[in-house]
Amino acid sequence: MRVQLRVTQMQLRTAIRLLLLICVLAATGCQQQTQVVSRGPAVPPNPTVKPLPDHAPPQLKQMLDGAIAQAGVTTGYDPSYVALDYPGGDVAEKTGVCSDVVVRAFRKAGIDLQKEVHEDIKAARSEYPTRWGAIGPDRNIDHRRVLNLMTYFTRRGKSLPISSSATDYQPGDIVGWELTNGIDHIGIVTNMLSDSGDRYLIVHNIGAGTRIEDVLFAWTIKGHYRFF
Repeated sequence: MRVQLRVTQMQLRTAIRLLLLICVLAATGCQQQTQVVSRGPAVPPNPTVKPLPDHAPPQLKQMLDGAIAQAGVTTGYDPSYVALDYPGGDVAEKTGVCSDVVVRAFRKAGIDLQKEVHEDIKAARSEYPTRWGAIGPDRNIDHRRVLNLMTYFTRRGKSLPISSSATDYQPGDIVGWELTNGIDHIGIVTNMLSDSGDRYLIVHNIGAGTRIEDVLFAWTIKGHYRFF
């Protein structure tokens, strides 16, 4: 009887830990995905880099450079809720989630999505998702939620058609996916070509830090945006 009680208590503690983990993962809407397409180096060796057009706006290059520079620097993944400074708040550079890749890249181009998204949610709360049970804007987490970023880009008129043609996705484009388990994910199209040469690689963080990988069509695309 005592053995049975100990097992029951252990099961209860395990269940509580799992529940807490699920709550933490749900905080950002950009949870860790264990089914990863590739686990090679963070940056492909000797990639073919296609120069941006001469007429490309400076902010596009700044944003793209800021995204690519995160690969190999952000080596962890942690979706925990963190109280941040405002504006310009960020978690430690070595960690973060998929949305942090986008936020950090935009800051290199002089755009603080923490501030922009927070102010837009305050102005148009009903336009944004409420699946997290939030009762109001939260400047610590709103910009780190994939669906909020997608909503913001759409409201800014930056949405493009979703296509199955790789040529429609250009360097600097932002892509949102639905992963195989229904989780949302987001990343940025680089100007580095895949081995096949027919599509660009993606910079993103899906559980093992920021990496540059050939994953454009690895999951169901649900959003396509061009900001610059």
